[in-house]
Amino acid sequence: MTSSNESRLNLRMTVYCALFTALIIIGGYISIPIPIGPVPIVLSDFFAMLTGLFLGYHYGLISIVLFLVLGALGLPVFAGGAAGLATLLGPTGGFLFSYLLMAFSIGYITRKKEIKLATVLIALIVGNIMLYAFGVPWLKLQSGLNWPVALTAGLVPFIPGIMIKIIVATTLAKVLLPRFRQMVQSATLPQSDEAQSDEDN
Repeated sequence: MTSSNESRLNLRMTVYCALFTALIIIGGYISIPIPIGPVPIVLSDFFAMLTGLFLGYHYGLISIVLFLVLGALGLPVFAGGAAGLATLLGPTGGFLFSYLLMAFSIGYITRKKEIKLATVLIALIVGNIMLYAFGVPWLKLQSGLNWPVALTAGLVPFIPGIMIKIIVATTLAKVLLPRFRQMVQSATLPQSDEAQSDEDN
């Protein structure tokens, strides 16, 4: 890849990173508190899944890190407009940090150019396991809960939503992921080849 093509790819992926960070933030504002614990129902985790799926593990991590840094700096980007280190280090902070694990695992599993929907489904399941395997113990430690209460507050109410989000993300991957990867790949083509590719499409 020439330096010009690499610069074009990096610029395009930087824009995509910012876009997916914005989607994660928007997902946090769609927040429904539940009475049995401090963890709300949000769409941030759904967009974190898509971040790893579409951007891959490298750029996916960059997008999540940007999200966490903005929140740590005091911008109201977390669920319900929360912000600051107190939120990151509080009972729900484990879920926020595990967005990194989610995006990385999903992006890594689906890193091959040609992937099957079964691979996407496995990646999304693994990503959610990583999310709750880190988030629930963090919730337990920070809140001083026992395991049954921690699981009731941090996992059980979210299982139906997890299933729905995985189904929707898998559907979006089937419809949009091939086209998205083609768009990204076009950034690495010389101008003449890219024009020819557009004509072929």
